[in-house]
Amino acid sequence: MAAIEKDFHGSVVYQVYIKSFCDSDGDGVGDLPGVTSKLDYLAELGVDYLWLTPFYPSPQRDGGYDVSDYRAVDPAYGTMADFDELVARAHERGIGVMLDMVLCHTSVEHEWFRRALAGEERYRAYYILRDGRGSSGPGDPGQPPTNWDCAFGGSAWKWEPRLGKWYLHLHDVSQPDLDWTNPEVRAECAEVVRFWKDHGVDGFRFDVVNLISKPEVFEDDLCGAGRRLFADGPHIHEYLRELVARAGIGDMLTVGEMASTDLANCVRYTRPEDRELSMSFSFHHLKVDYAGGSKWELMEPDIARLREIFLEWQEGMQAGGGWNALFWDNHDQPRAVTRFGGREGVGLRGSRWDHVGKMLAICVHLMKGTPYVYQGDELGMVNPGYDSIERFRDVETTNYYQIMLEMGKGPEEALRVVNERSRDNGRTPMQWSARPGAGFTEGSPWLEIPASHKLVNAEAEVGVVGSMFEHYRALIRLRHELDVIARGSVRFLDAGPAAPKVIAYERTLGEKRVVVACSFDAEPCSIADLGVSGAEVLIGSYDDEPPAGALRPFEGVAWIM
Repeated sequence: MAAIEKDFHGSVVYQVYIKSFCDSDGDGVGDLPGVTSKLDYLAELGVDYLWLTPFYPSPQRDGGYDVSDYRAVDPAYGTMADFDELVARAHERGIGVMLDMVLCHTSVEHEWFRRALAGEERYRAYYILRDGRGSSGPGDPGQPPTNWDCAFGGSAWKWEPRLGKWYLHLHDVSQPDLDWTNPEVRAECAEVVRFWKDHGVDGFRFDVVNLISKPEVFEDDLCGAGRRLFADGPHIHEYLRELVARAGIGDMLTVGEMASTDLANCVRYTRPEDRELSMSFSFHHLKVDYAGGSKWELMEPDIARLREIFLEWQEGMQAGGGWNALFWDNHDQPRAVTRFGGREGVGLRGSRWDHVGKMLAICVHLMKGTPYVYQGDELGMVNPGYDSIERFRDVETTNYYQIMLEMGKGPEEALRVVNERSRDNGRTPMQWSARPGAGFTEGSPWLEIPASHKLVNAEAEVGVVGSMFEHYRALIRLRHELDVIARGSVRFLDAGPAAPKVIAYERTLGEKRVVVACSFDAEPCSIADLGVSGAEVLIGSYDDEPPAGALRPFEGVAWIM
């Protein structure tokens, strides 16, 4: 099956969290045939690539990112024939298919780990096993080898009596990390990628891939919980070049999820001459509302800091020849519309919700990079606002809820925090209609559907002039039609002292110039002269043109000249 070939500079990717996209058989869980049934919707939106989150066999401790078999389809999602049908039908519509590759760790139920537990030395060498500190000998675990924390709370080490060792898990305890210093592990991972390439896949997203190279020496982190020691490790660029070459994917769209990364490494990951990846995800811009740097402590978004981060990464990647993936939401993030002020007038055109959602889309879609639309972004989906911790399903959420209680927060405060931060905020079922089940399922959904589906849904928006869907469709069309957006240079602009919550930048290519100004302010503000007098409004978040020298609350606008 021939792969789709597109220039990623002018492309837009749509991410599907398959479990929550469309359920074709009424069991309450999204599946591959459900995705296939919605390809015309994606074609109408105009996207170029469809990124599918993991559908491989999994015990679902971490939403499918705990893989027990890399070369199969979990029966909950369908069959290999269903997958091949999806690829074929997507290709008919000119849409490429991207897969998620989770190669940092496996599930404890993967054959490799089970054979390690059974004592096979070959497979013990696939994982990172260490003796405990202070151990008196075999059978005595001692203490964890280092003070590193896992991403979901608690130690990153688990004592396993059947191994007689501690194993490293940077994520859930059910996700032991693979040892990429082992050439067999690297070869196996390359063969996994090649297997799916041979099934007609057009691109790959690599999960937390900058964590695959661990430090040469395992030691305590005296300034934190280890992340700075094992992100962007000593052999990461070597491993990525080897993976890309062995799997034969150097000409395909590839993106790496980079946890706790830095600009210099992301330039190297993505500049074409290094033959590593097409682009990278970084997450610094989504931490501007972390009080004290903690995800689980709330504060209002720091827009001045947000502007600094965008400037650093946009202009820095440009200077180094790298390429950004552009996004607000994904399966691990709360909904940006809620996060940046769109709680009021949900579903109502001309409301704060409407203006915030459209402004956020303008802000990132017109930057330099490849935009990613997460399912429901184009509808303006919002956080569900659950009234009980029992309604959440995410392992990170339930772990940290308990941690917050143990740290002294009351149940009401802990629930307020998880309602802002939980990964389940982005995993609620896709809202296709206002009917019971939101058009997602005829059965009982695996995760409760938000009440907002009665107003925010595809049936209410597709083809409706001025809707959020049509706004996204217009932005995607602009990237396809205007080289200045797809390939132009970027430079950030000063909107002036009266506009501290405005992010402004320009894109230029030859004689073409596009100026973008986005206000994250709930109040009107005056802006400095951006050189747009007499310019044509290309797109805006309001139905009419902005007043001269000013922006209205949560207004985003782009001018072209």
